[in-house]
Amino acid sequence: MTSTEGVPGTDEKSPRPEHLGHVIFITAAAAMGGFLFGYDSSVINGAVEAIRDKYDIGSGTLAQVIAIALIGCAIGAATAGRIADRIGRIRCMQIASVMFTISAVGSALPFALWDLAFWRIIGGFAIGMASVIGPAYIAEVSPPAIRGRLASFQQAAIVLGIAVSQLVNYGILQIADGDQRGKVIGLEAWQVMLGVMVIPAVIYGLLSFVIPESPRFLLSVGRDSDARAVLADVEGKETDLDARVDEIRTAMRREHKSVFSDLLGSRFGFLPIVWIGIGLSVFQQLVGINVAFYYSSTLWQSVGINPSGSFFYSFTTSIVNIIGTAIAMVFVDRIGRRPLALIGSSGMAVSLALEAWAFSAKSGDTLPHAQGVVALAAAHVFVLFFALSWGVVVWVFLGEMFPNKIRAAALGVAASAQWIANWAITASFPTLADWNLSGTYVIYTCFAVLSIPFVLLFVKETKGKTLEEMG
Repeated sequence: MTSTEGVPGTDEKSPRPEHLGHVIFITAAAAMGGFLFGYDSSVINGAVEAIRDKYDIGSGTLAQVIAIALIGCAIGAATAGRIADRIGRIRCMQIASVMFTISAVGSALPFALWDLAFWRIIGGFAIGMASVIGPAYIAEVSPPAIRGRLASFQQAAIVLGIAVSQLVNYGILQIADGDQRGKVIGLEAWQVMLGVMVIPAVIYGLLSFVIPESPRFLLSVGRDSDARAVLADVEGKETDLDARVDEIRTAMRREHKSVFSDLLGSRFGFLPIVWIGIGLSVFQQLVGINVAFYYSSTLWQSVGINPSGSFFYSFTTSIVNIIGTAIAMVFVDRIGRRPLALIGSSGMAVSLALEAWAFSAKSGDTLPHAQGVVALAAAHVFVLFFALSWGVVVWVFLGEMFPNKIRAAALGVAASAQWIANWAITASFPTLADWNLSGTYVIYTCFAVLSIPFVLLFVKETKGKTLEEMG
């Protein structure tokens, strides 16, 4: 599914589409997968303490239930490309939609802890598929002249999904009078929180029936006339369809199907550039960003904030995430990837250090007022600096930094490293927080600080360079 055909900046000849609204609709429909990615990833935030209470489990077991979805994510991401190449991008979206729906229903109506974990794995598989299929489909149907802007829909949809999940959780908690196990439509509030995802999952599935298949896939299976119709629809009827079809076919023939062995060097296992990609992926997670999206309600309740307040602060954090992402989208091509990463690392290091200081005053389940204010403010600043830098920049780097001949395989390894690091942080936080909450944030601070020399010493700027210039 990887090619240099259609990469932003490689073809400026395509005209502005006649029906821009239709193109935007197609892109937005595909980006619903990103919305569900963000929604399903963070909706569990509202259920953590209720699950702990209902099943009477310790922090270690709780962490595994929360983190187990990431196993499904890794499998889904690793297999989605091959599935889509066999049966098409649209069918792949429909499979993901069904899995999101099944996961939502199963998670809302679990018989026991074990099957709740199973439904979360199913949802994780759908997340992994959506994380691959959405960007690939958008790149393949977008007119080259506006592909970069349309590609940003996926990341925008992810952060929007995170925000909406927290808003829904907050609203359901209010209906349940602030009790996560309070009754709402005959179920406990946390069950309804997990079940509401059925709505966007079904919408995603329905939308997949009204958008066209990727012209690239259509050509790969010999449906040339259908591919031409889609190209005319999204790029304008004045487009030279013969030239575009030849261009796509040429790119497909030239593709090098990179394999794992292509990534190996002579001394350090992987080639140096692959290690740099792994480093970027790992640092993105080891600063503890997903603690903010998976455990923020639990975190704030652990320092004395009531459930309603903790849910509200989870929502405001997700709004800050949207703002930061918008800032990154504006500046990533203006000031460059590397400076933005350094700005983000510096801001994260300071805000995480302030959180560590504030939590050091924790006494039982409370914080003094001054430290509580600092902790809340620093948490929001941390998310802002992450979102305006590493949240977007890492994916830009990974899409640009690898030579063409190893790009697909290297991206797969880097993405796998990211899921593993995400799992490590998600699975370890409850136990670490029980041990020493302030100490946990000192660890995240250290990783933020270490990311600065890593970028300075090893990461090269990719702004303004074509993919061919990467080797």
